[in-house]
Amino acid sequence: MQSIAKMIDHTLLKADATSEQIITLCQEAMQYSFASVCINPHWIPLAKETITHDDVKVCTVIGFPLGANSIKTKVFETQDAIKMGAEEIDVVVNISKVKEHDFAYVEEEINQVVQASTGHIVKVILETCLLSEEEIIAACKACIRAGASFVKTSTGFSSRGATVEDVLLMKKTVGDHCEVKASGGVRTMSDMMKMIKAGASRIGTSAGVSLMHNLENTESY
Repeated sequence: MQSIAKMIDHTLLKADATSEQIITLCQEAMQYSFASVCINPHWIPLAKETITHDDVKVCTVIGFPLGANSIKTKVFETQDAIKMGAEEIDVVVNISKVKEHDFAYVEEEINQVVQASTGHIVKVILETCLLSEEEIIAACKACIRAGASFVKTSTGFSSRGATVEDVLLMKKTVGDHCEVKASGGVRTMSDMMKMIKAGASRIGTSAGVSLMHNLENTESY
């Protein structure tokens, strides 16, 4: 159960999230030893104040949820987030540039975010529901060249979240060069196991607690 928990980024990115909800999120992450909490940047100080376990990281989002910010803005956001205490960075790729097949831009953008992250884990959100298979493959290759730690399926704010097919394609493309994070719509243990089997090593979900309850109930039989 511990190894499953360490694959979960316990996530709350809703615009109307409250301080109380963020504190609860952090407490749950410590209780279950999740890999991280994934939160909007302005909550980083509160999360750092609340989390007392070194093994639970603070993850934040950059250029979220559209990815349409300038490179300079994304770099500043990254630097600011790390100064506040973020330990992992989930950045939304410039989706328009992917659609235009300007992968030199994509590579440069992600590389600058990686450089600004000063050695921290960088996960690149591709928003796969908006991309063709060819665009997913090319974007993954650009992320590898740029030095990303992970490629990630989705923000959870577009037309759909992760699919097994997307994860399989991403893992086949990146191989051992980087890891795959599945996010968006992973709400049951069956969903999660399918994503892991397809090649995901990190799962972004707001349903982490119920997933762990389901796992506990399964193991009790």
